[in-house]
Amino acid sequence: MTVTNTRPEGLSAYIAVTAAYWAFMLTDGALRMLVLLHFHTLGFSPVQLAYLFVLYEIAGMVTNLCAGWIAARFGLTATLYAGLGIQVLALLALTQLDPAWTVGLSVAYVMVVQGASGVAKDLAKMSSKSAVKLLAPAQDGGLFRWVALLTGSKNAVKGLGFLAGAGMLATIGFTGAVLGMAAVLAVILIAVLIAMPPGLPRGRRGTKFSEVFSKSANVNWLSAARVFLFGARDVWFVVGIPIYFYAVLSDGTTDGNRAAFFMIGSFMAVWVILYGMVQAASPRLLRAAQRSEGDLTLAARGWGWTLAVVPAVLTVAALVAGGPQTWLTVTLVAGLLAFGGVFAINSALHSYLILAFTKAERVTMDVGFYYMANAAGRLLGTVLSGLTYQLGGLSLMLGVATVMVGLSAVITGRLRPA
Repeated sequence: MTVTNTRPEGLSAYIAVTAAYWAFMLTDGALRMLVLLHFHTLGFSPVQLAYLFVLYEIAGMVTNLCAGWIAARFGLTATLYAGLGIQVLALLALTQLDPAWTVGLSVAYVMVVQGASGVAKDLAKMSSKSAVKLLAPAQDGGLFRWVALLTGSKNAVKGLGFLAGAGMLATIGFTGAVLGMAAVLAVILIAVLIAMPPGLPRGRRGTKFSEVFSKSANVNWLSAARVFLFGARDVWFVVGIPIYFYAVLSDGTTDGNRAAFFMIGSFMAVWVILYGMVQAASPRLLRAAQRSEGDLTLAARGWGWTLAVVPAVLTVAALVAGGPQTWLTVTLVAGLLAFGGVFAINSALHSYLILAFTKAERVTMDVGFYYMANAAGRLLGTVLSGLTYQLGGLSLMLGVATVMVGLSAVITGRLRPA
């Protein structure tokens, strides 16, 4: 894979890739909130809601494994364009859902469409994250700054998507919202097809699929830690907490449901935006420019254990409350916002370390493998989110999150400076 050294062109390509990724993640966040709240109001159980996202995460695992090889073979722009195009088609397909269908048929159809959306999301993500390794300046912590800016801004935009999705559901309805997002994303795709500047590699002939499996111990350990880190987030984020908030905020009337949609969407948006802001600020908070790769590897261990404290405290609070309580809801809001801040630092360190540990010639494959692990964690968290909330409520759900953060911290302790 040929890497350009022309920084002005590289910066232009970075800006174009980031803008396209922002547009994609806005629709991704909105779609998640639309699907979750729309089907909850139709009477779907927590486990059925989790099923809607299962194929999305499975598709993400497979896509990341393959996308690294595809990008290495055909170039990063090809995978970026494919991701945007597939998302447009998935959104259009979702508008064909018929309310007269049975629950089983509806679940199956949405699972398939969400699977296509998962393919699209991870094609776009792998392209964007790999581009940073190839385009970022190497000196003065440039790699950490660029990857933190891309990832942090992406999460802030996705947070706005949660709010937009809830707002559109309450105002223009499910179908109107999905059609509007498809139109906006199609315009973005056409714009990047026409105006993408040079700066990204075209690919390398003869790349073998077997190369996607990393021989680096650090890459493999970091990928394993990522499984449990993101599983710990999604075990409460995907189903449990939104459904708990809906139960305590909605009075069952149409106006009450709309108010609950806005409040849930607002909380999810604030959480993800805070997460993105802290993530973008992580290089400054950690003084990355003055610290070596070894220092930041050690920092990842400490921040992992710090994160485990938050869900542990929330688990105790849920056990003491024994059910919905005003003070418990306030505690959950404050605690989960704190979790978001500490989680953001952990995620930023992981995102930097995967790029620091890999080499330029196999960046797409190592990043693809790493984000396959990320998708595996989200899949695990998604399944457990509906299951634990249905079986044991908040306390079981948050207790499982605590255990998963602890496992991530233990595995992170196996990392060694390259």
